[in-house]
Amino acid sequence: MTKQMNNTPSRGPTDHSVRDQVVDAATEHFGHFGYEKTTVSDLAKAIGFSKAYIYKFFDSKQAIGEVICSNRLAMIMEIVNAAIADAPTASEKIRRLFRTLSESGSDLFFHDRKLYDIAAVAARDNWPSAQAHEQRLRKLIEQIIVEGRKAGEFERKTPLDEATDAIFMVMRPYISPVQLQYNLDDAQAAAALLSSLILRSLSP
Repeated sequence: MTKQMNNTPSRGPTDHSVRDQVVDAATEHFGHFGYEKTTVSDLAKAIGFSKAYIYKFFDSKQAIGEVICSNRLAMIMEIVNAAIADAPTASEKIRRLFRTLSESGSDLFFHDRKLYDIAAVAARDNWPSAQAHEQRLRKLIEQIIVEGRKAGEFERKTPLDEATDAIFMVMRPYISPVQLQYNLDDAQAAAALLSSLILRSLSP
């Protein structure tokens, strides 16, 4: 897993190896016990560091969760980018984007449930990592729309920001961790049906 350093200023040394060690241990601990049920004291005891020592590198439990969440969301974006990289058309990119986002979110829910909870908390509480992920998705949707318009696949009358926001809002129930957990049963069908609906609305 690629390490992404937390942007929250630390209170002490910025020794990357120690920070990574804390993040690795926290990922394992949160994955077993859950994020919200774990305190920094619990984490310190589990990994053999003092609570004060952990606070030298992270301001709070959320700061640790931010790094873990950023890592997980970055993995999802890598999967998405790989899925759409060789798509022959902008329309196919829309289909693959929706399908891949719902599949990767569902996979995280079923196979890494406790860590899925971190992503859900991040989305619910608007953590910077969740906001950045949302902005990356919006930017990607915007780029696909622009590509489709240049190729003559999509209409040009709707303002770009309006079209981008509308598509993101249609996708949100199946890509947001908070909402996806209630829509898992029809996520696969929704990815196909709603992407088709989106594409019909984008037709010239």
